[in-house]
Amino acid sequence: MNDLALLLSPEGRALLDEVRDTDPAHELAVATRLRREHPAELVSAALGQARLRQRAAAKFGAEDARRMFFTPNGVEQSTRASVAAYRAERMRRLGVTSVADLCCGIGGDAIALARAGIRVLAVDRDPLTAAAARANAEALGLAALIEVREADVTEVDTDGYDAVFVDPARRGGRGRIFDPEAYSPPLSWAVAAAIEAPRAALKIAPGVPHEAVPAEAEAEWISDGGDVKEAVLWFGTGAPGAVRATLLPGPRTLSGRGLPDPAVRPVGRYLYEPDGAVIRAHLVAEVAEEIGGGLVDGTIAYITADALHPTPYATAYEITDQLPFNVKKLKALLREREVGTLTVKKRGSAVEPEELRRKVKPQGPNSATVFLTRVAGAPTMLVGRPVR
Repeated sequence: MNDLALLLSPEGRALLDEVRDTDPAHELAVATRLRREHPAELVSAALGQARLRQRAAAKFGAEDARRMFFTPNGVEQSTRASVAAYRAERMRRLGVTSVADLCCGIGGDAIALARAGIRVLAVDRDPLTAAAARANAEALGLAALIEVREADVTEVDTDGYDAVFVDPARRGGRGRIFDPEAYSPPLSWAVAAAIEAPRAALKIAPGVPHEAVPAEAEAEWISDGGDVKEAVLWFGTGAPGAVRATLLPGPRTLSGRGLPDPAVRPVGRYLYEPDGAVIRAHLVAEVAEEIGGGLVDGTIAYITADALHPTPYATAYEITDQLPFNVKKLKALLREREVGTLTVKKRGSAVEPEELRRKVKPQGPNSATVFLTRVAGAPTMLVGRPVR
């Protein structure tokens, strides 16, 4: 708290501007110089905040990150701005004009909601985190729409708000928490609060088992740039039991239709690797139907087809070779093709990509992708290249 108070002072703000682009490799020399003119505590706080802002730029964009205030946990646990903006826009389209943001952290989601024109009550029980959220609302000119309250979210009255958003803490002293009931607050409390609200969204880990999704909820898995970021349980959307996969940028959303698992078929000319959100949402069958393909194995989420059917929900590769798993044969093939840049992907294989890359020692001007997988139950290597 003391560090943040120092940084919010006129001297602190000026020093933050001065150290904004400090290279970590030169930090000691910069600190030594600045301590001749400023208190050592302030210099340390400013340089620490500059490091956090540099890290946060990947999530919030450089323009916002250079004005915001972060804690180490806040940078680690906050939502990527593009994902928060997508969720906020969906809230707006649902007619939401006010949201109780419970477990608001440093305010990333509250900022996105406010920018969508939604009034926000942002609540966090940690004094430093709440202070950072308040400072961020002011720094970005959103204080008129964001009220920050330091409180236990389980004791906050959310009556009068159109929706509730809950992002329970999923990290503890020992790292990531996998048991939803060990979240803070527990998922069961968050679900109960969501059911009582007119509308609600709960952010949870993307690895949540489908059987843990409440019957009242619509489940959505979101990826950004091909990386799965989160799952969201939506309440009050009029689609209980629905399943969606949303890909950013876009957004592009694939909805589940309850299709049976695709049939297994021989490997064709093309292999499709579904987006991680599609796989997490169990919507591989929907993609397979769209491209007229089947699975290479009943337990593997790779789709194969004879014809190319571009889809935003999967990356297509043209397969040039199929061979049983054999490192020597692969090495000989890559040498013959003069492959020096080798991308190794695996699904259903215990072999580590780096281990395989060391063994085959790729050399040459060409590139290729090898898939370590199973085809009809047999360990197989599929060699190909992305379709441009």
